[in-house]
Amino acid sequence: MPPSALSPASTPSASSEEDRGLVRRALGEGGRAPDEAAFARLVGKYRDPLVRHVGQMMRSAVDVEDLVQEAFVKAFGSLASYSPEYAFSTWLYRIATNHAIDHIRRRRLPTVSIDKPIQTQDGEVQAEIPDSTYRPDRAIVESQRGAILREAVDALPEKYHRVIVMRHTDEMSYEDIAETLGLPLGTVKAHIFRARALLNKALRDRRDDLD
Repeated sequence: MPPSALSPASTPSASSEEDRGLVRRALGEGGRAPDEAAFARLVGKYRDPLVRHVGQMMRSAVDVEDLVQEAFVKAFGSLASYSPEYAFSTWLYRIATNHAIDHIRRRRLPTVSIDKPIQTQDGEVQAEIPDSTYRPDRAIVESQRGAILREAVDALPEKYHRVIVMRHTDEMSYEDIAETLGLPLGTVKAHIFRARALLNKALRDRRDDLD
């Protein structure tokens, strides 16, 4: 079972020490260049356990695959904030768990119909709810965001561009993408992970344009 809370590891195991070394290599500490292969090893080590863990929270296998991939992207983007004081696995499980919980909450947001009359002691009244989110420039902002995202997708290297389009535009499964491209399933998942990481970085770099 994954750790339920972050707590300092009193006696680091060999596995934890290996993880810390891989994190240092991935960050490029000591003047070395960041080593993406080191983080890829962490992904390979923890992917299946995270799939099982998130799978206990979700019904859809497709959701599980995507949530785990996105959790790794989040971890990759936040790697500099990881403290070696804690086990990497604990930190990673917490990211995946919180991401899955956020996903579940978004799917279960309570809604109220503003068209249905409200029954009161004096009869029915129609709800009149002011739109506090109204922005005259909303359409322009959304158009700009869409354009920035398309630019980021178009700028991806070809091998990443095609899998991200097949996954998110064509809504193909990982298995169908692998069969269509004649690639191993693991390669497809790795390419999609890398594509999401690149998109995440590109959008962070243009955060001011998205506000």
